[in-house]
Amino acid sequence: MALVHSFYSSRQPSGENAAVLDQAEALRAAGHEVAVVAAHTDALQAEPGYALRAAVRVATGFGRSPLDTLSRFAPDIVHVHNLFPNFATDWLSRWPGALVATLHNYRPACAAGTLFRNGQMCTACPDGDPWTGLRHGCYRGARSATLPLAWAGRAGAAAHPLLRRAERLVALSERSRALYLRFGVPAEKLSLVPNFVGAGGQVRPTEAAVEATGTVHRWVYVGRLSAEKGILPLLRNWPDSEPLDVIGSGPLEPACREIAPMRVRFLGTFSRREIASRLPCYTGLVFPSVCPETAAALVCQEALAAGVPVLALSGSAAADSVRRDGTGAVYRGADELPHALTSARMHFPGLREHCRRTHADRYSVRRWTAGVEAVYAQAMNQSAGLQPASVTEAVCRA
Repeated sequence: MALVHSFYSSRQPSGENAAVLDQAEALRAAGHEVAVVAAHTDALQAEPGYALRAAVRVATGFGRSPLDTLSRFAPDIVHVHNLFPNFATDWLSRWPGALVATLHNYRPACAAGTLFRNGQMCTACPDGDPWTGLRHGCYRGARSATLPLAWAGRAGAAAHPLLRRAERLVALSERSRALYLRFGVPAEKLSLVPNFVGAGGQVRPTEAAVEATGTVHRWVYVGRLSAEKGILPLLRNWPDSEPLDVIGSGPLEPACREIAPMRVRFLGTFSRREIASRLPCYTGLVFPSVCPETAAALVCQEALAAGVPVLALSGSAAADSVRRDGTGAVYRGADELPHALTSARMHFPGLREHCRRTHADRYSVRRWTAGVEAVYAQAMNQSAGLQPASVTEAVCRA
């Protein structure tokens, strides 16, 4: 099988990039021959005229294609993760075999890919005004940068060439699946297969991590310091009595440092392995995201693997999972945060083993592999005309 992915720039850490590499390794471990057909923004953006070519490619759908590589490898199935901005879409109609795509973000419905604008969820474009994003310059804050995406998406998510061509679409959460259904994507195409992370709880805390965290109870935030992650409202309402470690960086770091209470520490960025070694030392992970992310963030699953409950702001896929699985607590707004922290401090220690079991049951490599192999089988059967999609609809519920 072949995984097709346009890798985002390393200047902005990407959960999608990490997920693709992890999934390739998981499939190889399960006995599959896997090729990753990649385009790397880091290398391509140094070429003269890159920005203009990328804009034209996104707007028209014509340009760089993985077809030559795919034809040489001749995979049984092609799994597309991301085409933006380095692969075109015109090749999709010329690929004769089965094709699956993962809905990592909301780019087919939203120029920004986040359904987030002015501090809140926004679905104006998919709800009938496809030029809203252009008027507001939703991609990188610029109308010129947004124009190619707005033009390409003017017919709506269901008409996106990748979503239209794929036999199967992998949704990463119930929330994402429901939104894509609302945007007109046929239910028979959508299968739910959540992301996975390895058993991070098996990574023992290093002496340095224990020493850095201390033996007193502490909370941790892990993520980009940007508006959609909800970090500023979190810090504005963080109680002086609660110690919090902030792991990550981003454009709002100066503002975060300015408003943070005394007991908040900014630790910078760490590797995934170092984060995994630190997580078991914390009372809980705080997840204040204010945008409707397509999936529970990988760090939330890493926390469960480490036996660490999650305190999540209502309205995200992570909060949905916490509420459903009983792996922490959900608070509805800034006013509730102090009370939620006090309550969580008392009952989170009793949830640690439950969190580990939930990870093993729902978010393990084994569970993901079984789910995605079922999706591949459905897509190949449908491509071969062996059985109708309406009969083979199977949602891998987690």
